[in-house]
Amino acid sequence: QVQLQASGGGSVQAGGSLRLSCAASGRTFSRINSMGWFRQAPGKEREFVAAINWNAWSGSRTTYADSVKGRFIISRDNAKNTVDLQMNSLKPEDTAVYYCAASNTIVLLTAVHEYDYWGQGTQVTVSS
Repeated sequence: QVQLQASGGGSVQAGGSLRLSCAASGRTFSRINSMGWFRQAPGKEREFVAAINWNAWSGSRTTYADSVKGRFIISRDNAKNTVDLQMNSLKPEDTAVYYCAASNTIVLLTAVHEYDYWGQGTQVTVSS
């Protein structure tokens, strides 16, 4: 199994920044080549935020939800075995619990049901 641990959440004012990290570990981690970030606000369904996919042939690819394009950046730190989400220009509507997820796939995944492993959420609160 793959263990995922999300961290870096907190409370910031609108316009501020936060950097979330998802640490991956486990004996099967080497099979993982796709990870994503999702968020869920109270009373709402979990929604896609960003995803990253990597392989030995084409390197890394990323995709983002329209609501965060230009503000959020997803990246992989191979040395630390983490996938990070840099969140800039935060808005109150970004307030949610953020979850990281992982899967063994060669394509970018944006749906909740497509991911095999999930970490515990980290709370992000953006005040007006």
